[in-house]
Amino acid sequence: MNILITGANGQLGNEMRKISIQSVSDSYFFTDVTELDITKPDDIRRIMKEKQISVVVNCAAYTNVDKAEDNEEIADILNHKAAENLAIACKEQDALLIHISTDYVFGGLKNTPISEEEPVNPLGVYGKTKLDGELSVINSGCRYLIFRTAWLYSSFGNNFVKTMLKLTGEKNKLSVVFDQVGSPTYAGDLAAVIFKTIEERLFKKYQGIYHFTDEGVCSWYDFTVEIAELSGQKCDIQPCHSDEFPSKVKRPSFSVLDKTKVKKDLGFTIPHWKVSLRKCIKELSSK
Repeated sequence: MNILITGANGQLGNEMRKISIQSVSDSYFFTDVTELDITKPDDIRRIMKEKQISVVVNCAAYTNVDKAEDNEEIADILNHKAAENLAIACKEQDALLIHISTDYVFGGLKNTPISEEEPVNPLGVYGKTKLDGELSVINSGCRYLIFRTAWLYSSFGNNFVKTMLKLTGEKNKLSVVFDQVGSPTYAGDLAAVIFKTIEERLFKKYQGIYHFTDEGVCSWYDFTVEIAELSGQKCDIQPCHSDEFPSKVKRPSFSVLDKTKVKKDLGFTIPHWKVSLRKCIKELSSK
């Protein structure tokens, strides 16, 4: 079976590159914008026909939450229209689309883990465009799996872990918000559940929307303290309120996703975020 990965140079795309070498029967084709512009439907159709693609994993997205507020058109093209283009092409070729979405489709106003069936209520442009992308996939009529995730990081690309490693190494004191709570997610773990779903052909039995993050809950403050401790940084990290850092968009205050469904259906044992963070920091230290 042939699998097409879009957004292959991002965090998740690179983790998919790493894990795909374990495949015993499938061929993976990795593309980013230079190889495939997913805003162009005809280009998608061409490569899917040429490579006889059976599964598309869409790792491409506009993920800068703040900049999305000023660049709504671009965010909509990448998060919504491009997803629609892929979904239509998959429908035409009877291929499966595995699409990555986000906790930002919710408003973050609950204080208990959020299931896949909870009402959506995006607070800003990023969340709205990602939700529109989800709806386009669902309404296209293609076969699909949507994985909503949160607080994604890896040893690749730009992310919170890398930023905090830099700041805690440069500064004597640092303030980090403690009133936003969620579950850090190592992109390698998300790649692993996607790979398992493809490799074991679980998508033939299970489709729809699934929530996936690593286990455990913390604030950004707690996350930063753990990052500093694991890396041996001596920075004085203090908790603060999110309103001390004004932003164009309101971020969800509670982004803990309920993973009961993904564990039950796909049979994936999810690591605790501290275990995966330790693994990532070890990878970074060896680079």
